[in-house]
Amino acid sequence: MNVKLFLPLFVIGLSPFVFDNSYAQITSGGFGDSPFERDYGDVKFLDAYFGTIDEKFEVDAGDNNVPFTVIMANVGTQDITGIRGQLSLPLGFSASDGPGSVIHADATSNALAGENFHLTFFVDIGNGIKIQQYPGTVKVDYSRLRESGVRTAFENFDFKVTGENVINLRALVPFLTSLQQNHVTIEISNDGTAPISSVNVVLQNTQSERASTTQSITNIENVVVLNTNWEIGEIAPNSKKQIDLNVYVPESLKGDTLRAPIEITYFNAHGDQHTISRIADFYVKGMIDLSIYNVDVIELSGTQMVIGEIINEGNEDGLFGFVTIEPRGDSNIKANTQFIDEIEIDAPVPFNIPIEFNGEPKYGEHDITITVRYKDGVRDEIFEPYDATIFVKEPPNDDEAGPDLTMIVIPIIVVIGIGIYIIRRRKKTAIKAE
Repeated sequence: MNVKLFLPLFVIGLSPFVFDNSYAQITSGGFGDSPFERDYGDVKFLDAYFGTIDEKFEVDAGDNNVPFTVIMANVGTQDITGIRGQLSLPLGFSASDGPGSVIHADATSNALAGENFHLTFFVDIGNGIKIQQYPGTVKVDYSRLRESGVRTAFENFDFKVTGENVINLRALVPFLTSLQQNHVTIEISNDGTAPISSVNVVLQNTQSERASTTQSITNIENVVVLNTNWEIGEIAPNSKKQIDLNVYVPESLKGDTLRAPIEITYFNAHGDQHTISRIADFYVKGMIDLSIYNVDVIELSGTQMVIGEIINEGNEDGLFGFVTIEPRGDSNIKANTQFIDEIEIDAPVPFNIPIEFNGEPKYGEHDITITVRYKDGVRDEIFEPYDATIFVKEPPNDDEAGPDLTMIVIPIIVVIGIGIYIIRRRKKTAIKAE
């Protein structure tokens, strides 16, 4: 009976030794081989990143003297003082004091029990460093108040070289035309090595800002903008996004530069939200609005000519104007050009171009294109085509016109004159004979 009772008790007592390595059990001094270590001490690691206590920095290979901040907490029951830190980073990172120097830092004050403290180191980043995560170790020496001696804590952590974002903005076509609605495309590019996300773009109206300033630095309040807010999401490194807007510009801004303030809000590679301001500049051109009318064919000095008129209903003169006629379809009219100089506003400009043919003349209807070529106020060359149908008359045939009346009338007049002369001569002779 005693043997039967002793055997189960023996098995129960032996089982902790059999299954000790099968579970993550607490042993004296911590978890042993468990990945979740619980080494109790006075300081606890919280975060490590490039930047200061107030702001995280985006960094890239080749950056020098960059602050690297380690944040820790005093989790002990007593205040600590004399805090000194030493940083160990992988190959490629070095102290800003020079290669081979120890990367160290001192805390500027004591750390009260239950409060956080930070150590800021200054690091040079090698040119060969890639944008990725790296391991690091920090050693912290400190003393407890009312206690002699120095305590030391080691903390392992991971940190990231994020890369840097570089945000630029430009208008694809930096010109607007007054007195009409303009479709505008603005390109926002990230020319850096770090992505930005949740990008929000706002076109600002400075009317509200003018209340606190003596003079507005922009004139965007003088135009009509139909859309002012865009959500464009993520912009990866070395990529671009575009926003589109429609702007109506009054005539009063002709010849001025329109300055459009744009606010961009985004999250950087650390997950921190930032807001920056950029300005898109546009030059406001005058409007040139041409119409071609009264196209016809007339004959001058035996030559048939294409005539017509051009009127400019805009608010700016067209410069260095030319009118060209060209054949369409099966027409064999030869292309020809006439210089008409300036195309002034509200003043019809006539043109007349002689008709010539490639090969034998073809009479009747001809399809032609009349193109007005000119330059605007910024010296961009513009082409205004106009399709027309003209009728070229066939000249009269000399053989079908009948005898030349001049050749008939002149001899008759001569004969009549001779007859009158003879009659008068005879009368004079008869009078003398009597």
